[in-house]
Amino acid sequence: MAISVKDLGRSPGTMRTLNEHVPAPEQFGAALIGVQEGSDMELDLRLESVHEGILVSGTATVDVTGECGRCLDAIEYDLSVRVQELFYYEGFDPQDQGPDDEEAEEQRRVERDSIDLEPVLRDAVVTALPFQPVCREDCKGLCPECGMRLEEDPGHQHEVLDPRWAALAGLAGTAADEAATRTESDEREES
Repeated sequence: MAISVKDLGRSPGTMRTLNEHVPAPEQFGAALIGVQEGSDMELDLRLESVHEGILVSGTATVDVTGECGRCLDAIEYDLSVRVQELFYYEGFDPQDQGPDDEEAEEQRRVERDSIDLEPVLRDAVVTALPFQPVCREDCKGLCPECGMRLEEDPGHQHEVLDPRWAALAGLAGTAADEAATRTESDEREES
């Protein structure tokens, strides 16, 4: 999503606004939640020429869709995120301003009088998405044994044996059968 900034030149203090609706690029999200590719993304940004480059600030509003991580119900809502990023002019060395090598590698650049907003918007949107999306905070989810919605039957439960004791449960059943057999044979012998 390249935006021309040629009109801003290298004149600190020059500014313009960008109010547009653009289609969302692909991979704007995570496995369970994100922004659908091609959906409407509203940009309300201010592009300002400063000494080092072009400062972009404002908001981006997107339609988020996904599914609850507990019950798998659909989730839809609008998300508005703040955006602020400095795109350095070509030939301007941000290391002269004091950042370390790692920070310098992460700096965005004005290339051929345009800036690429897609990585900046992706970073802002994806980091604002919930790590574990839920339809509501008190969602009980699904039963891990049978998949039943726990919201419909709050008292739902299964008797689960600890697998470490399963062998002993089998032995207990075998021992009970042997005891019953011995009792029957003892009774026959007494008769």
